[in-house]
Amino acid sequence: MTQKTKWKLAVVLAVFGSGPVLAEDTVTGAIKPLASVRFAPDTDVKCLSSAVETGDPASGRSTLILKASAGCVVPWHFHTAEEQLIIVSGTVLAEMIHHPSARLGPGGFAVMGGRMPHQFTCQGKSACLMFVTFDRAYDIYWGKGS
Repeated sequence: MTQKTKWKLAVVLAVFGSGPVLAEDTVTGAIKPLASVRFAPDTDVKCLSSAVETGDPASGRSTLILKASAGCVVPWHFHTAEEQLIIVSGTVLAEMIHHPSARLGPGGFAVMGGRMPHQFTCQGKSACLMFVTFDRAYDIYWGKGS
């Protein structure tokens, strides 16, 4: 077998061999009006409720919508996954270790790298609505870590 043939075979195996892996992470599409979202209370933070918008938090990437009552504090925690946060309504005080805290209103954005401790507080008199995405399976560790 020539070197050129070996390279072609390697490329074909890589492309077809990765198909099942890529298929597991394929998005098939979703359209969900906000009125159709069924929020469930959080088991750890009683002032927070959430719903999965897409993906499977137990096994891979996902997007969730969160609703926090006014004054709700999601205390210091971190995840193995990278988390991205986008504020839809309300004002959220976002805090990350080694970063200045910031008040985020609608359209505000934060990204926390994997294992980066952070906390959120819904400030003001109205509830806060936000989207969070995780780039891999969801887990949570409470506290600032070490």
